[in-house]
Amino acid sequence: MRTVATEVDLSVARVVEWLETGVAPDRTFAADCFADVSLPHWRVQFATGAATIAGRRRWHPYPGVVRVERADRTESGFVMAFEERWRHEEQNWYCREQLTADVDDAGEITELRVYCTGDWDEARQAEHAAEVTLIRS
Repeated sequence: MRTVATEVDLSVARVVEWLETGVAPDRTFAADCFADVSLPHWRVQFATGAATIAGRRRWHPYPGVVRVERADRTESGFVMAFEERWRHEEQNWYCREQLTADVDDAGEITELRVYCTGDWDEARQAEHAAEVTLIRS
């Protein structure tokens, strides 16, 4: 199946809104969406769009800001590299993630694979900044 560019762009925008607010706009996920989420020391899967939304709410309920580094269309959807920042327990948190999504002709995600670095608190961010000079941010 070849997805239409406009539907993919709309799907990317819906995913960003969902990640930032915790509320998935209509048509973000197909009812039977399968999601596979890999964390540094854990892996979870969800069998439906509703379960994917509920899983995000359980595992990462914090609203924040998403900075998309890039979103590339694929034959079946898109790949998105991004970072998230949010406030929790009086700290500013950070993580980097990459996801791949298969999108149907209606623009709904039918399969989602997410890879996350894990959540970095302020101490971890400071430790990283003291040890590593990034060439690009």
